[in-house]
Formats: sequence, structure tokens, C-alpha cells
Amino acid sequence: MSIPKCSLNSIPTCYATVSIGTPATPLPSKLAAISAAGFQGIELGFPDLLSFASRYHGREIEPQNYDALCEAGNEVKALCRGYGLKIVMLQPFSNFEGWEEGLAEREDAFRRAKGWIRIMQAVGTDMLQVIILPFHFHPSCIQSSQARDPSPANITRFQVGSTDSPTASPSLPHLSSDLRALCDLLAPHSFRLAYENWCWATHAPDWKDVWAIVQAVDRPNIGLCLDTFQTAGGEWADPTTPSGLIENQKGGREELEQRFTGSLEALGKEVPADKIFILQISDAYKPSRPLDPEPDGEGMRARGRWSSCLRPLPFAGGYLPVVDVARAVLRTGFRGWFSMEVFDGGPEGGDKEWRDMGGYARKAMRAHERLVGECADA
Repeated sequence: MSIPKCSLNSIPTCYATVSIGTPATPLPSKLAAISAAGFQGIELGFPDLLSFASRYHGREIEPQNYDALCEAGNEVKALCRGYGLKIVMLQPFSNFEGWEEGLAEREDAFRRAKGWIRIMQAVGTDMLQVIILPFHFHPSCIQSSQARDPSPANITRFQVGSTDSPTASPSLPHLSSDLRALCDLLAPHSFRLAYENWCWATHAPDWKDVWAIVQAVDRPNIGLCLDTFQTAGGEWADPTTPSGLIENQKGGREELEQRFTGSLEALGKEVPADKIFILQISDAYKPSRPLDPEPDGEGMRARGRWSSCLRPLPFAGGYLPVVDVARAVLRTGFRGWFSMEVFDGGPEGGDKEWRDMGGYARKAMRAHERLVGECADA
């Protein structure tokens, strides 16, 4: 499918709140910067809602205090309306699927799902991002950069990542059954489920895997949350090699490019546009030294460490083929939300002081405009 430039003019722009400032940065300041840069919507990160709720109520709010979160959520909705921002998606809901019947973890998963649906109603969004967690993955690995870091707003406080339990099943029938149940909880509210892979997962690391799960769920309100980093970072790049590329191909670089090009062509042909709910955008820095391929002391794999703080805006020092991935998505006919979700600790992955959020958000908008321009057919 061709990508005429005129068809890209109406692509809506979104920015993830967890990708600017820190969990300690007041949410209104983030919204002001995002809005002033010209973005039309936000992905509302749960850490930001939790932090805002604690400030709003003047006390620390627990992650499952849904009454307090919903009251604060109503205020967030009003703030976003004032800034002209749509809350596109609440993210990231995790640790839901795969628990065996009768386990307390399964009961908790459904209890949390119902609580998050209440939050969605309060903030006025119709889309829930669900991340497919890597099994055999340590709970502390989910939030590790300054944007995803241990704090009162840290999402790990509600059991993120604990599906490394041997009682959690990664089988396709079990995963799809659980997600079907979640879709059915969302459906009466006309809510949708955007399902995302992580490129360091053991059982569903790429778009083909999550697409197979979405097809197996077979509900109209589930679709894909695609991500330029998760696609290129898993199928083309490797932070543990000197080249920064996957090097275990028999045919070397040529075979790697052929395989990756073939995957993108398949994406453009096989996935219907209406089953892609959002495209998240980020690049990646090539590590100055190859990362250790073994999990670190907390169990975090190399691509997980890479993801947490080495994901800049496009055209800002990264090396992933972001344009190629975005073009493949556009070739499906998708013209929905392009959302900046970056975790930028600089080329060395250090802490970012965020002295100029407004300037960074404007830089993000310029990156979006350039990306769209380079995606168009000549």
C-alpha cells in the first residue's frame, strides 16, 4: 500500500507522561509542556496518576485505593481538557494473564482489572494498554530508569512483573482465554485493549507473537500496541554485540537485513489497520560498550536494561531503523495515534535532570514531523 504524503497530515500526536520529567515531576507541569509543544493527546502513566493522587489528597495513596484514584482522575480529566489534551490510553496494566484458576494472584488480577476500568471511566479514556510480561522475569525489572524508577509512584508496588512464578502459564490457550475475559469486562463500557510485546520476553517477543495472541482472543475490542523500539530492538538490533546488531545470522548482515525487511513486509500486509490501536515511537542509542548478555543481579536481561534508559527520540543519536518500522505500520493503512514513548538517559544511560521539559517536548514534536515526512512516498 502506498503512503501518500497527504494521507499523513491528519495523524494525531500523543506523548506518554512517563517519558518526560520524573515520577516526582508534578503532572500539571508535564501536561503544560506536552500541550505547549502541540501534542494532541497523552498516554497517562499510572505512576503519574498515583503521584498526582497523593498530592491531590495530601497523603500517600495506595495503588489499589480506587476511590481516591478515581477522584483524582476526575481532576486529571479536567486538567487535560483545559490543556486541550485527549487521554488516549491508560498504561501500563500488567501481571494479568496466565494465572492458574484458584490462585490468589488470579483473583487479584481481576480485582485490579475492575479497579482500572473505574479509573478509565474517571479520566475519560477508552483504551487500556496491557503489556505482555517476560516470564521468568524478576519483579524489580519493570521500572528502572528515572521515568520508571522506585518511588512512591512506582508501578512495581502493585506486583508488576511477578509472572515469573511457576504457577503462571505462558500457553497460548491460557493467555488468550484470560485476555478474552478482560476484553469482555471492557466491552460493556466500549473500552479497548491495546496489547504490547516486549522484545526481551521469552515467549512472545515480537509483533508476530502478539498478533497470534490477538487473533486467538478473537474479540473486536483487542488490538496491537506496536512500538518501533520493541520491533527493531528485538528483530534487528542487539545491545550485547560490538556492532549493535544481531550477529548470529549465517548469512551475516545481508541475511539480517533480508529477514527484517521480510518481517516488516509481512506486518504491512497481514495486520489489518483497524487492529492496530496505537504506534509508540522511540529510537535507541547503541551502547558505548556491549551490554553483558547475562541477566544482572536483579534478573534484568540486556534488552530490558537497554530499554529502560537508552531510548531517545528519533533523529537524536539513536541507530534503529525507526522510519522503516513506521512505514511498515503505515502500509497497513493505519493512520491512528503516533505516540512518543521514550526513556532517554543520554548515550550513557545516566540520570536526566529535566531542566527544560518544554524544550524537550518541542524537540519531540519536530522529530514527529520529520518522521512523518520521511515515511511518505516520494
